[in-house]
Amino acid sequence: MANRSRAREVALQALFQEDLNPRESRDQVMPLLENRLKEPELREFAISLVLGVLRNREELDALIAAKADNWSVSRMAATDRNVIRLGAFEIRYTDTPPRVAIDEAVELAKRFGSANSSQFVNGILDKLIERKESESDELPKHE
Repeated sequence: MANRSRAREVALQALFQEDLNPRESRDQVMPLLENRLKEPELREFAISLVLGVLRNREELDALIAAKADNWSVSRMAATDRNVIRLGAFEIRYTDTPPRVAIDEAVELAKRFGSANSSQFVNGILDKLIERKESESDELPKHE
């Protein structure tokens, strides 16, 4: 498993824990990341993902809800919801190429989700890329 993929996996575990037990897990997120990721650069990457998702969760959930036809974010399986949040955060706020973010999210969904999770995650994140690409098309071009 690639190093950054491992960091995403641990970040997902921390997000899942925080999602299910918000009050008890805040203080446990950092020790979880520190115990599971020994390399400082991977730990920093995972921390940036977790804190970024938590900091932007309302906006991410609104984006996801707008793209998830007939699904509310709260009704999604906790694993799927957090995989999508993680992928959406990478697409929206990091320099990770959008297709890489989707591929990584789909792999997490295959590993930790149900039989249909990977298709569900892929469908929603693909719609977020379409939005991001159309937004960049609307920006004025400098010549």
